[in-house]
Order: sequence, then structure tokens, then C-alpha cells
Amino acid sequence: MAGKAFVTGASGFLGRAIVTALIAGGRSVRVLTRSQATAQQLAALGAEPVRGDLRDRASLEAGFAGCEVVYHAAGVNAFCVPDPRPMFAVNIAGSRAVVLAAAAAGVARVVYTSSAATLDVTPAVAGDAHRGARRFLSHYARSKYEAEQAVLEASASTGVAVVCVNPASVQGPGRTSGTARLLIGYLNGKLPAAVNGPLNVIDIADCTLGHLLAEERGVPGERYLLCGASMTLRSGLALLSRLTGLTDSPRFLPPRVALAAAGGIELVARARGKHTRFCREMVRTLVEGAPYDGTQPARELGLVYTPIETTMRRTIAWYLEQGLITRPLPGFTGSTPDTSDPA
Repeated sequence: MAGKAFVTGASGFLGRAIVTALIAGGRSVRVLTRSQATAQQLAALGAEPVRGDLRDRASLEAGFAGCEVVYHAAGVNAFCVPDPRPMFAVNIAGSRAVVLAAAAAGVARVVYTSSAATLDVTPAVAGDAHRGARRFLSHYARSKYEAEQAVLEASASTGVAVVCVNPASVQGPGRTSGTARLLIGYLNGKLPAAVNGPLNVIDIADCTLGHLLAEERGVPGERYLLCGASMTLRSGLALLSRLTGLTDSPRFLPPRVALAAAGGIELVARARGKHTRFCREMVRTLVEGAPYDGTQPARELGLVYTPIETTMRRTIAWYLEQGLITRPLPGFTGSTPDTSDPA
């Protein structure tokens, strides 16, 4: 593909990586911005900023005009929010608006960043039309599931080709939120307790390339699950221990204990009118999520995954460069051992 691309969510971790990769490939890129500061940062990368908002269809249509593809990477990924309605508005209504605006502007294809969280949805009972028949581990999972349905419905009604990309937890240099907080906490010796469950990871470079391949080779209406490594949090921390020489071992709480503790923390926070980062939906997501199989993009798009050890080494090295690690890592070298046969 060589035509002009438009990227929403370009100031985010993944969106910025997509912008950088497109520009490096010689593409002309426009980006949606809501502030002058963000516009200046993205312009410095070589992108053309367009002021607008997902809630403003007119600004989207004007920005999309003349573009061949829209990468819709904007969205809200949050847990434990007191009021999830703004997240639903952005993730669902905003995503539908992107497809409708793309159709009005004559855009041929939309690459939509969905989420692997949509796979953790318990299917509805056959014949049950009630919205509550499905079980969602979090408000975020529900919002992304319903957003995915919305963009596919808009695609069917407008004829715009939509390809969904469903990343697992995106990790790598530049990420400090979400699961990365657990990793940074462990490396700093500040993770006294945890709950074990599936840990599904995709390297930021692989996730970016997966999106570009979805534009080039993806089948409209298809969903591509990006997951380079599936393990448990316990085994993930064991990998960090092996790479760094740290011997810390957090106490893993039984799920029921963790859920009860999270419920108590929620009650106290609500009574004090404060926000908490630890809540029941976060525990449910950590404990009840499923291991993911990311072989489809490898088979159908030609995506080659980065080994998880390489991802973690690059990520730890970046943490150190940024001063995010406050204690020595006695066994960390920052390089991947050469396992080739010397003969």
C-alpha cells in the first residue's frame, strides 16, 4: 500500500508506533489531534495533524478526505473507573463514527484496533436476546466487544472494508501502564502480592507490523488475534527473575481472597470519594482470562513473532534508561545470549 493513511489515537503507545512505521515506509500520514501540544509532537515525526474529535463527524470526514486507509487506534482502556459511560461513548459511538465518516469520505479500508479482551466474553445462551446474557470480565471488555460489533455493522451497511486487529497485552519500550506496572513493580521489589492467571503478550513492534499487514493482506470482516506469547503471571515473573538475577517471589493470593480484598478496597474508596486502581473487575480479568492462540496472523498475514525473552530484555533495558528501576539488577546484561552452534 502506498496511499495516504489517517491514524486516530496517534498520541498513544500503539498509535504513535503505527505512525512512525508508516512514515518510515514512505507513506504520507495524517493524524487526529485534540491539542496544539500533541499536534506539534506528531508534526515533528513527519505527520500532518488534523484537529478534530471522534464525536465530531464533520472533522473526521474532512480529515479522511483523500486518504486510502484509516487506522483507528484511538480508544479508552481503563479499569476501576467510577463511571464507565465516557469509555463506552468513545469506544463504541466513536468507532462507529469513524467507519461512517470513512464511508462518506470515500476511504476504501479501515483497520480497527479491537482487543483480545473480546475473546474473554462468555457467549450468550442460544435464543436469549437479552443484552445481559453475555458475561463480561470488565466494562472495558464489554465496550470493546460492542465497539467491534458496531464497526462491523457499519461496515456491512456502508461497504467500507473493515479489518479488526485484536492485540493481547502490548508490551515493549515506551509502555508503563496496565500490565507494565506489575512488571515495573516486581523489578523494583514493590510487588508483595499478586494473583496468578493468564498473561498474554504481544511485542509493540509485532503489534505495529500486524496492523500494517492487516491493511495489506487482511480479509475484510476478519479478526486477527495478535499474541506472541501466552503464559501465566507466575511464569512471566519467573522469566524476569531469570533475566535479572532477582530472587523476589510475591505472595500469590487465592482468587477468592483477592476478589474479597478488591471489593473491600472499592467500598472504602467509594466512601471516601476517591478512585482506586485495584478493583474486582481487574482481579477477574487477571484470573479468569484465557490463554490466546496467535497463530492465525502468522499463518494468514505472514507475521513473525519476536521471542518473549527478547521483548522482555528490550523492555527492561528501556526501563533502566528511563530511570524507572530504582535498584540494581544483578544478572541483567541487556543482550540476548547467542545460542548458535559455533561449529
